[in-house]
Amino acid sequence: MPGDGSDRCPYDAFELTPVGVTLGAEVRGVDLAATDAGLRAEIHRALLEWKVLFFPDQDLEPADQRDLARHWGELETNPLLEQGDDPATVRFTKGGDGPQTYENVWHVDTSFRPNPAMGAMLRMIDTPPFGGDTMWADMAAAYDNLAPDVLARIDDATAVHDMVPGFARFLDAEKLARLEDVFPPVSHPVVRTHPETGRRTLFVNSSFTTHIEGLDRDESDALLRHLFAQAHVPEYQVRYRWAAGTVAFWDNRATQHYAVGDYHPHRRVAERVAIAGDRPF
Repeated sequence: MPGDGSDRCPYDAFELTPVGVTLGAEVRGVDLAATDAGLRAEIHRALLEWKVLFFPDQDLEPADQRDLARHWGELETNPLLEQGDDPATVRFTKGGDGPQTYENVWHVDTSFRPNPAMGAMLRMIDTPPFGGDTMWADMAAAYDNLAPDVLARIDDATAVHDMVPGFARFLDAEKLARLEDVFPPVSHPVVRTHPETGRRTLFVNSSFTTHIEGLDRDESDALLRHLFAQAHVPEYQVRYRWAAGTVAFWDNRATQHYAVGDYHPHRRVAERVAIAGDRPF
């Protein structure tokens, strides 16, 4: 069980080894290109328990990745990052001559949507010779360890999420204005209840959450700074060293993540698909 970082946990269909204390596990003995319903049910059980799973040594084509992710739900399309012919796949290339990508800030994917992503699968294609890790933070553990007076202030609070702060520096003014019409600001609970586990989870992030409703700006900013800082606590984190061919599958409802940009001038290339979720409550 999470909390015991040394023991391997029993799963019928594969070998699972924890790589973090409260979240993160490596799964071996699985071919993600050839799964059946029973195997996917076991993977889902492990995902709910460990929040982010790592599958080394996978041989997936982009279509395989999309087909696999669709077993968990409809794929999000991403007009913010228009790349190639497939609107559901985002290719992240950084380093070398590649463009700057959306990294180096703790965030929840697409929390600016009315129905943020349920989860995401990232397939690593090319890794630098050093660096390039990704970190995840367990936002249920972050919630559990907040002081009682803070919990009393946030348990019934709502906050506004807006795509502009996260993307303004990467998009030209014309495209940003057009997308503001597609993605107007939305309100979500500061603390969401996970729809499958029932866990209370801190659901604000520094990339997209702009203010807590009903508070004046100074009070909102101070409280959000405190809540954002919870993702930075090492005891709530796992850090994973990538290899080409590894696939990560994370629960976007329960985690935040941060891609570490410490490998310049080498390249890091990955492709992600996100699975549409439901409205936080």
